Amino acid sequence: MEIKVNFLDNLRLEAKFDDFTVTADQPIRYKGDGSAPSPFDYFLASSALCAAYFIKVYCKARDIPTENIRLSQNNIVDPEDRYNQIFQIQVELPEDISAKDREGILRSIDRCTVKKVVQTGPEFKIETVENLDADANAMLMGQPEGDASTYILGKDLPLEQTISNMTGILADLGMKIEISSWRNIVPNVWSLHIRDAASPMCFTNGKGATKESALCSALGEFIERLNCNFFYNDQFFGLDITNSDFVHYPNEKWFALTDDDALPAGLLDDYCLDIYNPDDELCGSHLVDTNSGNIDRGICTIPYKRRSDGETVYFPSNLIENLFLSNGMSAGNNLQEAEVQCLSEIFERAVKREIIEQEIVLPDVPMQVLEKYPSILAGIKGLEEQGFPVVVKDASLGGQFPVMCVTLMNPKTGGVFASFGAHPSFEVALERSLTELLQGRSFEGLNDVPKPTFNSMAVSEPENFVEHFIDSTGVISWRFFSSKHDFEFCEWDFSGTNEEEAKGLFGILETLGKEVYVAEFDQLGASACRILVPDYSEVYPVEDLIWDNTNKALDYREDILNLHALSDDELVDLVNRFEESQLDNYTDIRTLIGIVFDENTVWGQLTIIELKILIFLALGAHEEAMELVGDFLQFNDNTVERGLFYQAVNAVLEVTLDEELELEHFIHNFKRMFGETVMENAVGSVTGEIRFSGLTKTSMQLEGIEPHLRLIESYKKLHQARKLKAGL
Repeated sequence: MEIKVNFLDNLRLEAKFDDFTVTADQPIRYKGDGSAPSPFDYFLASSALCAAYFIKVYCKARDIPTENIRLSQNNIVDPEDRYNQIFQIQVELPEDISAKDREGILRSIDRCTVKKVVQTGPEFKIETVENLDADANAMLMGQPEGDASTYILGKDLPLEQTISNMTGILADLGMKIEISSWRNIVPNVWSLHIRDAASPMCFTNGKGATKESALCSALGEFIERLNCNFFYNDQFFGLDITNSDFVHYPNEKWFALTDDDALPAGLLDDYCLDIYNPDDELCGSHLVDTNSGNIDRGICTIPYKRRSDGETVYFPSNLIENLFLSNGMSAGNNLQEAEVQCLSEIFERAVKREIIEQEIVLPDVPMQVLEKYPSILAGIKGLEEQGFPVVVKDASLGGQFPVMCVTLMNPKTGGVFASFGAHPSFEVALERSLTELLQGRSFEGLNDVPKPTFNSMAVSEPENFVEHFIDSTGVISWRFFSSKHDFEFCEWDFSGTNEEEAKGLFGILETLGKEVYVAEFDQLGASACRILVPDYSEVYPVEDLIWDNTNKALDYREDILNLHALSDDELVDLVNRFEESQLDNYTDIRTLIGIVFDENTVWGQLTIIELKILIFLALGAHEEAMELVGDFLQFNDNTVERGLFYQAVNAVLEVTLDEELELEHFIHNFKRMFGETVMENAVGSVTGEIRFSGLTKTSMQLEGIEPHLRLIESYKKLHQARKLKAGL
């Protein structure tokens, strides 16, 4: 994690990381102002807080109340060496906690991350650099010694060269990549989380049998998502990009909207129109992209090559972002390598969906076959030694597809987790299934996997597949575990050179009667592509283009960002649109309008119901506000502070709407209950003196919305690189 420090007045310092700011000072006796803890005080506190966190996690998993658990830490300093200290952590536990849980709580403290880092002894590298932001990959792994060349199946270059190439591309873009976590809980299964230090919203996960292969995986995914603009899916690009020569790519093509809102001629092809507009309900306005929201400009489309005949077909960026998410994107050492990865991913998800929705029973992989891959078997045995039975299945559906499945059972919770992997090589597909299973997960994290069911409706409904797509935590059927399988085991092999493998995988789609569309992206210096297979590789249902399109943001974004500047008539119009839209009252505003607010602010927690309350209060519509406040308090999962504010608002409204009550008779005890500041805001909101309490002023210029401005700055790096490549 990158922590940037600013020098303030006197000895005060300010550390900034993610969306947080920490201020440090020195005591007056050390010439400071005593306005904040010292850096060393924060260090000491981090140890105690980390210990308490692990206690909380242990107790929460077992429904043990923590109200009466107390923790204290003292640091005992050696009088002869002040750097030699003992951190003494003491825990007071209630008598009703069992001996087993007492021991478990103490063991949980032993897992404290701060403690482990201190005990291991961190190494400090101190150096000067010409430009902090230019040191793009300082936080990745150290460089390998000598001329190491590690090849793995499916990659045309050694891992070391691939890592070097990819980090070079990111450095040229000005992206500073940091590793925020590593996982290696069983042998030969590694995973990590990387992100852009300047814009943490841009992050990926990687997995592999080694540290290097996992890092390659994470960097490759990062580069593929940059090339395909996936980090910025559904987000507003800002007015500068919206009005620039191009929004997404220099070769994009715009189609003007027609007066009758019909689909413009030249959009998609007949094959796609039959799939995406089967009932002639799709309108041009449905396809305006969310990122620019530029209705006057029309529909932004991206050119894709139709594989059957090489013709160019223009796909609306809106359609891609709404239906495909990240499916079918990849980067590689060359185009064929990227295509193999794209196609493997498409088959993995399509076959997984078919298996789950149709409750297909797969054959087990015989042990004599698993024994051919000892490193993979070691990881499986590592899980079983921890008490997690593992079932390995052939998901090729009788040798038709290059797909494998590794399923974990959790006897402690009754949950199961089915992980799928695909690649033309049987071994690689099996390894990917296992590494995907544990990507970013601890053993404790496996306690959250869902229980299987015999309810076929729960298994087949579309949202279940979305859950499986996002993190494989959807529900699967108990029938999956039947010994009466629907296909015989097949030790399949689709492997060859990357060129041969790509040709073979395209051939499977052709056999299925599927049309395939390919876009290659090389403007950022990498071989990256995206493959769309209509009616096969979508994640969301086609109906979402009409009924749940992300560009509904355009109906609200400008008014919400300009909220403080709206007239009463404009506020009435906004709240009426909400009422007529049938949108879920608990939809996050940040999700609705595609703006990344700091989650620690009122804007970041704001939902439609809360915004409607604030609008009604601003309009003096007390009865309408009162009705919604009751719903908000009943189902509130906002912060405790915000909940108290609405309790105070509710009390003030109760008194205001009762003709027999006077606020002045209650205000003294209201202040004692809620505090002076809360009551000032609550009373001011009801009287209209304070409008939109807690919501800072902003506009379409996004002033004050730092996380989103950082995201836009990140995108501008790509936009500039594409502009230079195109000679614009």
